[in-house]
Amino acid sequence: MDSAHARLLAEDLAEGGPSDARLRIRVGVPALEALQRGDAAPARRALRGSTDDPTATLARLFVLGDAMPAASVADALPRLGLTGAEQMGVLSRRDGLVVPLVAIRPHQFDEQPGWIASDLDELAGVFPLRADHVLGVGGAGRTLAAMLPPSGSGRALDLGCGCGVIALHLRRRGYDVVATDISERALWFTRLNAELNGLGGIDTRLGSLFEPVAGERFDLIASNPPFVITPRTDGVPQYEYRDAGATGDALMAQVVGQVAAHLAPGGSARLLGNWEDAPGVPGLERVRGWTAGLGAWVVEREHLDPVRYAELWVRDGGTRPGTAEHQALMDAWLDDFSARKVDGIGMGWVVLADIPGLARFERVPQHVDTAHLGSHIAEVLTTAERLARLDDAGIAASVLQVAGDVTEARHHLPGAEAPSVLELRQGGGLARTEDVDPALAGLVGACDGDLPVGVLIDAIAELLEADAEALRQDLLPRVRELLLTGMLRFL
Repeated sequence: MDSAHARLLAEDLAEGGPSDARLRIRVGVPALEALQRGDAAPARRALRGSTDDPTATLARLFVLGDAMPAASVADALPRLGLTGAEQMGVLSRRDGLVVPLVAIRPHQFDEQPGWIASDLDELAGVFPLRADHVLGVGGAGRTLAAMLPPSGSGRALDLGCGCGVIALHLRRRGYDVVATDISERALWFTRLNAELNGLGGIDTRLGSLFEPVAGERFDLIASNPPFVITPRTDGVPQYEYRDAGATGDALMAQVVGQVAAHLAPGGSARLLGNWEDAPGVPGLERVRGWTAGLGAWVVEREHLDPVRYAELWVRDGGTRPGTAEHQALMDAWLDDFSARKVDGIGMGWVVLADIPGLARFERVPQHVDTAHLGSHIAEVLTTAERLARLDDAGIAASVLQVAGDVTEARHHLPGAEAPSVLELRQGGGLARTEDVDPALAGLVGACDGDLPVGVLIDAIAELLEADAEALRQDLLPRVRELLLTGMLRFL
């Protein structure tokens, strides 16, 4: 990687590159939103015929993958020039036209705009994908970035870094980063993206999974590993970015099982993954077995049947329905699931930390606003550490406050004076809804940072004419749960 050339390209992109703000002006919000959904047609229509506008030229070249007149591209890259861009390997010249060799698209790093280079994809009209395709920023990458702590320090590992977007987020948030991948092409993109975004402090290493960091420990491990469950059958493409050659979910089990050996004291991990339902054993229970020795919070966001899972990943590789290739790949996937008696696949998040007693394995299918997901995960881990040190007497002695995003909903049968259903609803966090009874609702409502929980329970017991000790035994575990979910908070 020629750092001098990369810096010149970064300057040209800053001057006239297709940032989200500039694209919004040139193609309009609906076309930009379609582009973000993977549909290039409205943006291409809006930019058609534009050859004298650097932003439009670079958008058509690097975002949409169009060949462009050499003179227009030269004007759009005044510092780098066509020769420098060719030497970098980001474009080539053919018969008076310039052809992109990579995609370079805008990416928002928290409040800071930036750029991510990756291989050309379906958005740029490339399908099926090459086996060593390096993925750009998709939904999974955005989710993992949202899961990261908002700030930090110490050493972080981006395991299976791909284009390097997570490594860049980690570096921006204060970590010294090691980024590993089995693909030299992926590491090339990671180094390029670090240069395009003016970031040092990222150490790229070639190798499989944890092999490049044997014996090392990290304060944070983040990974979107190649976890896609793929049939081990001739004729099925093996894309490096999603398939590590393992059978079923064995790769995911390996990654989760090796995290503990690489976490520094007080460290934690954020992973994405898939897991299978084995005969008689739901996927979440199988993941529980992988996490022995660490505190674990596993969230299953989706649960797909084999047909939907196969459709997802056959289509992801660029093979389109209605073709013979699509039928053959669907058969391979469904034959594999049938042979191994897999009838469901979970997709979600894995958070690991050295916290005694943290063992949450749950399905959370509702929509979650990820804008503050990283902060929420960090708060949950901090609360879990504190709860691990407190028995019921400690909870009773604590002064708590209801979170500011929690509301109460009451549902009445027509004509009834008392509500038949009471719910606590969380506006942030994981947008949970918890059914509660009058005693717990009254306790939560009274948690205003003034009196200890035990005193409040005694007062509620007197009001309800209930046995105070029995009410404590009922409410204190539920208070612990509301603390862990972020509905209640310690003062």
